[in-house]
Parts: sequence; structure tokens; C-alpha cells
Amino acid sequence: MTAIAILLLAAGASSRMQGRDKLLEDLDGQPLLTLICRRAALTGLPVYVTLPGIAHPRAIATGTAAQVPVPDAKDGMSASIRRGVAALPKEAEAAMILPADMPEIETQDLLHIAAHFGGEDSPVLRATAANGTPGHPVLFPRRCFGALQNLSGDQGARSILKNETVQTIPLPGRHALTDLDTPEDWAAWRSRR
Repeated sequence: MTAIAILLLAAGASSRMQGRDKLLEDLDGQPLLTLICRRAALTGLPVYVTLPGIAHPRAIATGTAAQVPVPDAKDGMSASIRRGVAALPKEAEAAMILPADMPEIETQDLLHIAAHFGGEDSPVLRATAANGTPGHPVLFPRRCFGALQNLSGDQGARSILKNETVQTIPLPGRHALTDLDTPEDWAAWRSRR
């Protein structure tokens, strides 16, 4: 399973957070980014995290994850995916891509997705909520790496998903869906905990 690399997308601008950085928001006494990097590292898989730059305040929150600077982060999520996939080692057979602002994703969720990977002919694996709503992470076999490195705009990898066989993998509750983009999202989520 070590041929799978986890790619955490953390180069966004947090533009809807009214001056706060969603990835540095406190969660159980630590920044959200630290928690997500730790959960990913506990899988035993190599972890890469995209950042606006190595000197960005988020850099200290990444733990042992390999840092991938995204100087063109203003170009949207595609820039993070392009740079992140380009940084993966040649032996990586798949990339499990996950936005880093998803606090309900657990180590076990990542391992569950990875366990379904069937090698080079594997379908793309996409996590869903318990009710079947598509979410994250998404695991792309190496054959998708070229297309991932040619993405543009802020739409992520939707165009690739349309051209690939996709197998959905349900995760508990809303783990695959919960992302926190605004102060209101954070407040509502914290009140539900």
C-alpha cells in the first residue's frame, strides 16, 4: 500500500474566512492542518502537503509531511493539484487527494479508501457520505497523473472524473463532505460537536 501517496491541498487563500486562516483554526488544541497531517501520517503512507509557500505560517503546522510550494496558488485548486502531483515520487502508483479543511476525515477513512486500490487498472476511488453523496478524498491511479498535471482553473479534477470509471466508497456520516470554509461553517460545526 505504500505505493499510494496522500496529497493534502493546503495552498488556498481562506478568502471566505474574514481574515482568519481556516487551516490554522484551533481544533482540540491544535491547528486543523496539524491534525489532518497527523491523521494522514498515521496511515503509514507518504504524505505531501501543498502550501502557498515554504515561509507561509501554515508550514509550521505540517509535521513530517513533505511540503510542496505552490507559487501560483492564486490560480485555484488546479495549481495545487498540478504542483502536488508533480512532486510525487516516481514509485507512486496512486495519489489520494484531499482538501485539508475536512476535520471529520479520520486515519481509518484514509486506510479504508487505500484498501480498495487495485493497482494500475484500478478505477478512480471516490469517498462518499454514508448517504452516497460524493465527496473526498479521491484516489487517482498513476494513469491519471498526466491529466491531473494539465488541470486549470478552480474546478479541481471534475473533468477527469467524467472520463474515468469511478468506484464510490462510503465513509461514516458526513466525513467525506464536511469542509469548513467560513466563520459561520466553523461556528455551526463546533456547536454540533
